[in-house]
Amino acid sequence: MNETGQSEGGIADAIFHRRAVRRYSDREPEPGTVEKLLVAAVQAPSAMNQQPWVFGVFHGHERLRAYSERAKAYLVATYPTLMELHSRSELYEDPAYDLFHGADTLIVIYAKAGRLHPNEDCCLAAENLMLAAHGMGLGTCPIGFARPWLDRWEIKRELGVPEHYAAVFPVVVGYPAGPTPSPSREEPEIVSWRWDRREPRAPA
Repeated sequence: MNETGQSEGGIADAIFHRRAVRRYSDREPEPGTVEKLLVAAVQAPSAMNQQPWVFGVFHGHERLRAYSERAKAYLVATYPTLMELHSRSELYEDPAYDLFHGADTLIVIYAKAGRLHPNEDCCLAAENLMLAAHGMGLGTCPIGFARPWLDRWEIKRELGVPEHYAAVFPVVVGYPAGPTPSPSREEPEIVSWRWDRREPRAPA
């Protein structure tokens, strides 16, 4: 068992069975549990080892419900034309719909400015976090539609986040309220495979 609580033999299980959880129980993760997830996140690779990520942790049922309402209002007010065709767009006008799916904990991975490929690196850190969470019995769900609201300068100022940090990956964390169905996955689509075999070396 490593420091994240993930057994080394459980990596394949986490990769193949982690799912986006959209129903959470009333059981709340402890601060120490969230800290372990952040430790797992920062083990991710990054370009030139710049480690461009920083984290915002926002906890509390009422807090996230309030954030949900404000983020939904911002989405509705700033809908691009194509967004109106999105299958979930009508949900954001529903007062009963919770953008954060009833979770009590939101982790936002922000990218520091002026680094090389910081967004990609932050996404690698997010995958580490979600796999580690699965190994600890937690569920996670990326909340991409919260990103535009979280990335507003006035919201970052309100949340105590430097304005030059970019909100890259919001993800909720909690204990699942029940099993999550496994959606099907397609086989890898390989558009090109060029594999040169090395010629055997002549004996010296």
